[in-house]
Amino acid sequence: MVVFRNSRYAACKAARDELGRRYLFDRQPYRYQSHADNLVHPVVQGDSLWSLAGHYFAPLPRPSGLWWILADFQPEPVVDPLTPLWQDRHHIIVPPLRVVTALVGGSL
Repeated sequence: MVVFRNSRYAACKAARDELGRRYLFDRQPYRYQSHADNLVHPVVQGDSLWSLAGHYFAPLPRPSGLWWILADFQPEPVVDPLTPLWQDRHHIIVPPLRVVTALVGGSL
């Protein structure tokens, strides 16, 4: 399996078989943690995990591809990222950019 940059699977442990094929172990989601510099984004119609990641993680390469961090980071994680956010929740908690950079540092 090819694991792309910014993929939520980039930090997964993997094993290779005798043919060199890579098999990933289960991904450990990054769960909510209280940081003094967490941001709270009030959700409005039209917001998506992709657009919010693109906005808040803009200094990073391919920031919209980091939507999965927002999904995992909520106290109640986003189960279906295709459900419009404004139908599902009133706000999204955004982890600080320093935390996101440390989390995906190896996969950037």
